[in-house]
Amino acid sequence: MKRNMLKCAVLSMIACGSFAALAPSVQAADVRVLPVDNAKFLAGAKFDFDVEVANAKNLKDVDITINGKKAEKFFGQKLTAKDLGNGVVSYRVNAVNFPKTGAYEVKVTAKDDAGDSKADARYTVVQQKAQRQAKNVILFVGDGMSLQAREMARIISKGMTNGKYNDLLAMEKMPHNCLITTSGYDSLTTDSANSASAYATGHKSVVNAMGVYADSTKDPFDDPRVENVTEIVKRTRGMSVGLVTQAESTDATPAAMVGHTRRRANQDYLASEYLEDYHRPDVIMGGGSLRYIPKSDKGSKRHDEENVIEDFKAKGYTFVTNSKEMMAAPTNKPLLGLFHPSTMNVYIDREMLKNPEVLGKYTDQPNLINMTKKSLDILSQNPKGFFAMIEGASIDKQLHAMDWQRATYDTIEFDKAIAYAQKWNKEHGDDTLIIVVADHAHGASITGTYHERDGKKGLEAVRTYADSIFPTFKDADHDGFPDDPDPDVTLAVQYANHPEYYENFHFQKKPTLPTVSKTVTVQEAKQAGEKTEYHQASKVVAKANPARHHDGDPWELVPADIPPTIGDECHAADDVPLNAEGPGSEYFNGVMDNTEVFFGIMRALGIDATKNAK
Repeated sequence: MKRNMLKCAVLSMIACGSFAALAPSVQAADVRVLPVDNAKFLAGAKFDFDVEVANAKNLKDVDITINGKKAEKFFGQKLTAKDLGNGVVSYRVNAVNFPKTGAYEVKVTAKDDAGDSKADARYTVVQQKAQRQAKNVILFVGDGMSLQAREMARIISKGMTNGKYNDLLAMEKMPHNCLITTSGYDSLTTDSANSASAYATGHKSVVNAMGVYADSTKDPFDDPRVENVTEIVKRTRGMSVGLVTQAESTDATPAAMVGHTRRRANQDYLASEYLEDYHRPDVIMGGGSLRYIPKSDKGSKRHDEENVIEDFKAKGYTFVTNSKEMMAAPTNKPLLGLFHPSTMNVYIDREMLKNPEVLGKYTDQPNLINMTKKSLDILSQNPKGFFAMIEGASIDKQLHAMDWQRATYDTIEFDKAIAYAQKWNKEHGDDTLIIVVADHAHGASITGTYHERDGKKGLEAVRTYADSIFPTFKDADHDGFPDDPDPDVTLAVQYANHPEYYENFHFQKKPTLPTVSKTVTVQEAKQAGEKTEYHQASKVVAKANPARHHDGDPWELVPADIPPTIGDECHAADDVPLNAEGPGSEYFNGVMDNTEVFFGIMRALGIDATKNAK
């Protein structure tokens, strides 16, 4: 009886609108703080601070404090309130810093008709100096060079005797090492821009972004910035900077050392941004000349008429286009070397096969060893020291193309550049921190070996366990590069995350992409047994490239294990190994976040980011 009376009373209150708790509620505003929660800062390093309030209903007040003090008073600058026109109001101040070490807590309360909406972020600010400080830092980035990529290079370059390696790679002999985790703050699996940006800034970002925290606007150039290694070492100490890569010189990894954008594809913008005095590299070498020439020039990939090459020459740079010119360039002037319109050709095609159909007119591209040598000759002229990022770019690009042989020979070339840098360091004071790391992993793994000695072909000829006899790579001149990338017993390399493609485990004489794009209808997809849901009449999907299939060869059609819209092998979320030697290298041990590479560099150099160079 009492229960029925209570039920009637409740229903009566709802009918009268007097039971507010059961009435439809007004949705609270969304509050976001940038930099994000759990960020780590170098004391004195500059960053843009931004609070975004979205979906507010008659926003009345936004209270922002840092360690209990009003943000404007804390930073000594007024926060600019701006309606972004997309339902978001931004409260922002640029180029601020935390001058003192310690823990900081940001608290935000936004008041609107729905009540109070809250957000907070906790930061750590550090300042460390190694006991023995480095004068210079060389950061070697093997793009996509997972542990398995290193192992492939070690097997075919060093060889094995009764199960033991005859030698290790130069990078593997360094005294300090750790595992690096690679995720961004938006996703588990990262890309090169985001991951290289973590090395350059000590901050996480999002896929395709570098040097920024992603805000809610469409503009890829207005996001809150964080100061990067190039800017810090130039601002605080007047050091020189070098960017060396085999990719386009404005590609994700080199650009992340300098640039600030949410969209890595804006490479023409990045080429122009390289010119800015506060972070302009003293040495730039790689491919991608089409990003530097005016829109009206044939093949240009710019959206304006700026001639960035001429702009660099006007600033005193020597401009070179091939190996001969590079080696002859003076060491007392900055250098811009652009050796290919796009990505430079890989070692096998450039140094071994030399097929004119593949190289075209670019027959004198320098190798990474000589690019490293030239960059160090120039950068070491600065008595204040230098920071150089040297990238083995096509390890990644060839694994995307599911061409492990080309990726592996480029890994060997990369390792020889490292060996040169180690030798150079010992001859020049042993005061350089050398770090070797990948920006992310790939899902390529060694199943065993492959051979057709018994007549088996294709997947049947993949040898596992006791059947995986050792590969027969030969290196007659003992230069570390096997004479034939396709011996009778080779590695069986297979992929964890791949599109539909043809596989026969043999070396491809010409680089050939694994897929081609094809437009298919819903009906065609169903007939092919595809499980993907199609929400439109047709869709562009990746299909196995018939150019990889030759009659008479044991080609296997391997079904995709990733969505059919993705046309190449994908990155993996695996941790990657890091090796280091030189002053400050003891910092690297155990399992570390990728942002810690930045802090290890700053610690080794003993950088005080609260000061400017005199």
